[in-house]
Amino acid sequence: MGSYKYCMCFTRKFRWSEAAPPADVKVAFAAYADGETQISAEQFRRFLAESQGESDASLADAEKIANRIRQLDGRIHLGNLGAKHFLTLEDFHHYLFSDDLNPPIKSEVHQDMTAPISHYYIYTGHNSYLTGNQLSSNCSDAPIIKALQRGVRVIELDMWPNSTKDDVAILHGRTLTSPVTLIKCLTSIKEYAFVASPYPLVITLEDHLTPDLQAKVAEMITQTFGDMLYHPDSDTLKEFPSPEALKNRIIISTKPPKEYLESRGDKNDSHKGKDSTDEEAWEMEVADFKPEECDDKDDEDSDDNDDDADDDDAKFQQTSANQYRSLITIQAGKPKGRLRNALKVESDKVRRLSLSEQQLAKAAASHSPDLVRFTQKNILRIYPKGTRFNSSNYNPLLAWKHGAQMVAFNMQGYGSSLWLMQGFYRANGGCGYVKKPDFLLKTGPHGEVFDPTASLPVKKILKVKVYMGDGWRIDFSKTHFDAFSPPDFYTRVGIAGVPADAVMKKTKTMEDEWVPIWNEEFIFPLTVPELALLRVEVHEYDMSEKDDFGGQTCLPVSELKPGIRAVPLYDLKGNKFRSVRLLMRFEFV
Repeated sequence: MGSYKYCMCFTRKFRWSEAAPPADVKVAFAAYADGETQISAEQFRRFLAESQGESDASLADAEKIANRIRQLDGRIHLGNLGAKHFLTLEDFHHYLFSDDLNPPIKSEVHQDMTAPISHYYIYTGHNSYLTGNQLSSNCSDAPIIKALQRGVRVIELDMWPNSTKDDVAILHGRTLTSPVTLIKCLTSIKEYAFVASPYPLVITLEDHLTPDLQAKVAEMITQTFGDMLYHPDSDTLKEFPSPEALKNRIIISTKPPKEYLESRGDKNDSHKGKDSTDEEAWEMEVADFKPEECDDKDDEDSDDNDDDADDDDAKFQQTSANQYRSLITIQAGKPKGRLRNALKVESDKVRRLSLSEQQLAKAAASHSPDLVRFTQKNILRIYPKGTRFNSSNYNPLLAWKHGAQMVAFNMQGYGSSLWLMQGFYRANGGCGYVKKPDFLLKTGPHGEVFDPTASLPVKKILKVKVYMGDGWRIDFSKTHFDAFSPPDFYTRVGIAGVPADAVMKKTKTMEDEWVPIWNEEFIFPLTVPELALLRVEVHEYDMSEKDDFGGQTCLPVSELKPGIRAVPLYDLKGNKFRSVRLLMRFEFV
């Protein structure tokens, strides 16, 4: 009997009619069909406005969708040939289950893009040139291109002298990673910078170079990017420009050269040796070095007996420093001394501060209000701890709820944390810039700011119904999940957000079904819906081994469109499946 079942299951040709509409779809259709077997364009428009929350839908919009439904897969119902813009129940269901026609979130940029860039979360990569792990993988422009194609807006390059000290190599310093040239990375960045988003691309430079190579970098960047490169109006900005003002521009973020800082007499920012960069902080974390072991000894090699040579060298270094400094829009730095001082908000300038994920955790425990206050005007960048050798990532929510704009992730890795990052930046049309919630930008009459540690009341309730899933038969081989029978799918649904909102639930398991129908509803009370992500995962139950993965997605709760929606699923690395999707309903109460 088992072999007969196997034969019948896998020799049948897939037809849409096999995935019958769930009861709620039939009820919705009947409510607008007024007893007929078809609905008109006007009835369909009413459905869009009243049930799907698309109040601005016009009759022309409804007619356009109706025509597109008929064109999908070349399907034309004979009964409709003389009835333009009418839909059958099958058409109606097909529309609802099409993520192209009926997506779960907004697909266009809709947020205000005219505020300073410090008011936005920015899609940020870490060690963007690595193809794999942090210790021995190749360095290449390929992962940079892939990140840009996915909408990442901050690319990180670690710059080191090459083996002959006459050019700049990009690599993860003091590891076995093989280098790629800076010019190759810059050329690829120029080509792909704005393929996914027109909003500004930030290049963060981790600088381990001598002044002559810094001058070479300045020349390469200027010549490669030309008019695409944004030059700040002054050495120090009092406020960052907006994403709108920086459209299609490339901006540079790094620490100003020490020669430039010393020439200005800025003792707070100059250093006797060299401040540790993120790269050196990584090294210290791994090897337990002391900070003084990372001092730059280059200055000790100069010949004190040749005053003229010293003067010429000083002039050259100063010129090089000025050329390099003129490119920097976002000045970077690392905390020095007491953290409270490092987080001090200055009235006459804005800057970027970098903290590791561990430093953030400590700062959040002891200086939570200072972090929020700092990020209202300045930029805070968080980077992964150095022991994440396999390019794994951390939970980004702690950083987001403190207002950190650049939460740097290893895009070459994958896992549930990266799924959250990818889902978060599906917001605002996937442009890579997401406006921070108003509560993180407001200051009270006595200087008080949002308290990320406070217990908050429920602000919104999200009801999610999981109807059914489809598409695995198309995207997977017939024996991928089980060699002898159809798969046994279940869905996990939950919230990633502040601790009070975080939860995961699951449906029952539907046995032996390529088109599982669950019809289960879940309720999620949310205290901070602005930072909540809806998590959806499908797994195939396996009695003897680990359950098989069947797809996942994360969706910003604030972007969810109400009503019955098609939800496309993605693979482990975040690539969208061609056909796999769920039919779900979202409702806010």
